[in-house]
Parts: sequence; C-alpha cells; structure tokens
Amino acid sequence: MSARVNIIGAGIAGIACAYEFARRGCAVTLVERREAAGLGCSWYAGGMIAPWCECETAEPLIGELGRESLVFWREHFSGTVSKGTLVVAPRRDLPELQRFARRTSDHEWIEPSRIGEIEPQLAGIHNSPALFFPGEAHLDPRAAIAELAGRLKSEFGVGLTREAPAGADWTVDCRGLDARDELKDLRPVKGEMLVVRSPDLKFSRPLRMLHPRMPVYIVPRGDGVYMIGATMIENAEQGRVTVRSVLELLSAVYTLHPGFGEAEIIETGGGLRPAFPDNLPRLRRRGRTLYVNGFFRHGILAAPAMARRAADAALNGAVFPEVMDET
Repeated sequence: MSARVNIIGAGIAGIACAYEFARRGCAVTLVERREAAGLGCSWYAGGMIAPWCECETAEPLIGELGRESLVFWREHFSGTVSKGTLVVAPRRDLPELQRFARRTSDHEWIEPSRIGEIEPQLAGIHNSPALFFPGEAHLDPRAAIAELAGRLKSEFGVGLTREAPAGADWTVDCRGLDARDELKDLRPVKGEMLVVRSPDLKFSRPLRMLHPRMPVYIVPRGDGVYMIGATMIENAEQGRVTVRSVLELLSAVYTLHPGFGEAEIIETGGGLRPAFPDNLPRLRRRGRTLYVNGFFRHGILAAPAMARRAADAALNGAVFPEVMDET
C-alpha cells in the first residue's frame, strides 16, 4: 500500500516535495490556503540556479544542494536555460571581483575584449575583466512552479486543497514563515525586487553586478523582461518596497547598461524569506511530521535536493546529518 502524504504549503519547497513523493508512488495531498501555487515568497524568487556563484557568501552545502537541483531542473522543467552566469564590476571595484573569484570555483576570467562575445550588448561598455560561470543556469520561477503544479495534476491527480485529510502516514510541513509556531528559530529576511521591460536589450543569461554596498543581479525572463534583485533586509514588512531600495537597484542596473534607463517598470514587490540563524535549510523530524524550511535566498537552488532528502527520510528511514539537526 502506498504511503499517504500531506504536503502543507505550495511554494517552491512544497511543490518540489509533492512532486518527489508523487513520483515515488505516494498518495499525495497538497494543502494550500492561497488560490494557486507559488504565491508566497516564491513569487519574488530570482530563478538563478547558481551553485558556484552562491558559494561566494554561502556555505559549501548550498553548492552541493544546488548542483543536485541543477540536474533536476534540467530534467524536469523545459524552460531551464543553461547559458551560465556573467559577473561584472566597474574597474574601480575590481578588488570586489577578485575577492568573488577567490571564494568561488568553476569560473573563467574574461578579458574586456571577450565580454562582447558572451553578451554582445555589453561590448565596449565594460573595460574591466569579468568572471564567467559556464555551468550555471536560470529559469522563470513562476513558470517552473506552474509547470510542476500542472504535471502533479495531470500525471498524478494531485491538485490543491485547503484542508489536510486525516490519517496520513506523513505530514511534510513546507509553510515557510508560517511554521514559526513550531520552528521558533526561524526569522524573516525581506527581499525586494523589480521587474522591468526593455525590448531593445537582448541579454541571454543572468548578470551579476558587484558593488560594495548593493550587489545586484539581472535575470532574463524572455521577451525583453528582466527581474532585478534583490535586497536582504532583516525585517518583517511584507510587500512594502522602499524608495531607497528602488533607487539603489536601478542605479546599479543603469551602471551595468545605460539602456536600462529607458526600461519600463512593470512590477515591484517584496517577499519574506524564511531563514535559520546560519541561513542554511533544515529537514527536521518530529514524530510523523517533517519540516522542510529555512531556504533563505536559495529556494529554487536547493528545494529539489531537499525534497529528495525528505522523501528518503520518510520512506527509507535515511538520515542526512548535513541538513538534519534533529532525528
């Protein structure tokens, strides 16, 4: 008899867990209080699958989870774009780029004359070396969650429901910050972002612009649309975007390419990311409940790998010390 599993929360963590358990033959119920999947903090995700870049500030575990998830996204989401990541900085901030290089791996130095070969519209704009991470990828998180949710429905008969049925063998809690009633050490980290439209700009991969105060990233969403993010603010103000943040993000992206000065701002927003004190995700077991949480800014990057661990822990009794501090 297949295991009956209730997944609570349909953000990227919940969708990834539901998909993983369903693929293993479990009878999955996906519980979500919103009207559709992915409308919480996942709505404001950047979509970079950048396991090597993220290790500039994150622990090696994030790189490990990210490399595993990169394989998942390439296999299971048709919109995954594998064109790498380009990291640039103004010449005055070259020490920042050198520091970034020392803390990361699997990159190559690109001389100014070659930047235009990778991104033609940057030719002649940046007269400083850049870093290229050829193995990385990106996607549109909203499209990815929608596609996985659709596949859960069409292939496994799993839709959204507002009530968890009784009698489940396992409950997998993926509620993010809503789980603070049980996970007392969770904290909110606000991430503000912009979405702009600039049809004249034709960037094909994520661009990271280093700056000592406000490093930013620009992620193509197709059809001249770009996501620009993101701040990391230690507060719990859901949704509100400040003038200061918008000015700093736009100033940095204008420095990257003056063409962004004519872009249309089509969306602003801010989500509260759930994080533990060390900014690493956790898989916690309490009885027949598993908590999958604490993704900080690494939801898309780490959720599929954490979902696999959750399924192995529930169905096979596996223990993963790197993410489990309670058994």
